[in-house]
Amino acid sequence: MLSTNKFALLAFATFVAFQAPAHAEDAVVAKVGNLEIHQSELDLAVANLDPQLAQLPDDQKKVAALSAAIDVKLLAADAITEKLDQTDEFKKRMQYLSDRELHNAYFKKHVVDTVTPDEIKARYDKEVAALPKQEEVHARHILVKTEDEAKEIIKQLDAGKDFAELAKEKSTDPNKSEGGDLGYFSRGRMVKEFEDAAFALEKGTYSKTPVKTDFGYHVIKVEDKRDAPPPPFDQVQDQVRQLVMRDKYLALLNQAKTSAKIEISDETLRKGYDQANKQPEPGSEPAQPAPQQ
Repeated sequence: MLSTNKFALLAFATFVAFQAPAHAEDAVVAKVGNLEIHQSELDLAVANLDPQLAQLPDDQKKVAALSAAIDVKLLAADAITEKLDQTDEFKKRMQYLSDRELHNAYFKKHVVDTVTPDEIKARYDKEVAALPKQEEVHARHILVKTEDEAKEIIKQLDAGKDFAELAKEKSTDPNKSEGGDLGYFSRGRMVKEFEDAAFALEKGTYSKTPVKTDFGYHVIKVEDKRDAPPPPFDQVQDQVRQLVMRDKYLALLNQAKTSAKIEISDETLRKGYDQANKQPEPGSEPAQPAPQQ
């Protein structure tokens, strides 16, 4: 569905993962000596908690984040006293972090904030139209232990007995109370012997010979056949939005790369970079899952 650049997508995922909610009023939530900790700093601390701590309830997460923010303020003040902020190593790191945050700000302005509901719906329609047709069957079954029991059930069906009622009476499957109803399923969801028999039956017919699987002997009835419906828009619109954002991001990067000369002195790194950023032929690369927000 989409040509992708794996390193570009890594940067995209990094941006998405480290966003904190904005607050109109940046209130002071704590003081460390003469230094203040604002709500925005607490939000950033929450967003950057260790994954294990991020699983805590919201009130405990805020406490853990505040504790971390206070620790940072305390040692940061001592670091400034020792002039660690004046070292070359620190300045280089700050330049890198500054560049990354500018990248994120530019991304938000030109990608995140430009996505419209119409673009998301159009991309959804495009993806749905590209989905291959996949047949589904709606089946019921009656599961018994022996072949003779299954043959006897088929005889009763031939005599006009109701399939659902026989399932409730005879089946050993836990779904017997639903008349053996398995709902709709596509290929790959059931064991092969059962699947082959179910998909071979016509709508409204049942198997005339028992179907043996590791679970026992089945009598199968197909209630309906259809093409599998696409996932509802409301269910997948967040994922589709990610695809729209990814398209915009890669277009933005490609535009920037055409206006800048990129030179890599290390031959091994240059070859690796060129290979990683090689544009595939249209349609030759499978779709990648969108980074989650």
